[in-house]
Amino acid sequence: MRPRHYNPAIDILFVCTGNMCRSPMAEVLLRRRLDQRGIDAQVRSAGLTRAGSAAAEPAVQAMREFGLDLAAHESRMLSAPMVECSDLVIGLAREHVREVVLVGPGAFGRTFTLKELVRRGHDLGCRHSDESLAAWLERLNAGRSRVAHLGDSADDDVDDPIGRRAAVYERVADELSELVDQFVALAWPIDDEISPPDSSELATT
Repeated sequence: MRPRHYNPAIDILFVCTGNMCRSPMAEVLLRRRLDQRGIDAQVRSAGLTRAGSAAAEPAVQAMREFGLDLAAHESRMLSAPMVECSDLVIGLAREHVREVVLVGPGAFGRTFTLKELVRRGHDLGCRHSDESLAAWLERLNAGRSRVAHLGDSADDDVDDPIGRRAAVYERVADELSELVDQFVALAWPIDDEISPPDSSELATT
């Protein structure tokens, strides 16, 4: 098995509320997964409410269990330039998608919640070997409605663990790890390429 050929480096931005729990955990999980696959990408995260805060200690501990270090993380505020230069913006809940689109009105077609991205990827198919990331996202965006991000259903939200027990952080970390793995498998699938048999081997005598 070998990775398919893909084009240029990409920029991915995770967004949550405080940039102290969900988005920094998702950031380091995805960065490591892409590094392992040799995929050229910049992965960043930002929040809606504050800058300069450390990652929540239970989030640091949860990532330590994955062999990842969040101790030096400092929260950043979401900004229009961040959205503009990102090829893909991933919110951890529907409210984050709404806020991203307010900051960057043209970004809806490349802004999804993580659960929505994975769900639509499974429904509409993984990225083709000759398909750019932008083209795949355009395919996943087809038929989406902004109104869906205003509804009462929280099915596409990752639970916010802030201020809760360590066990909640651990559960959210496990969920993020699984979602990140699914996203990578959909966006960068690996071909199990089996060469067709030589025609001479099929000839009968």
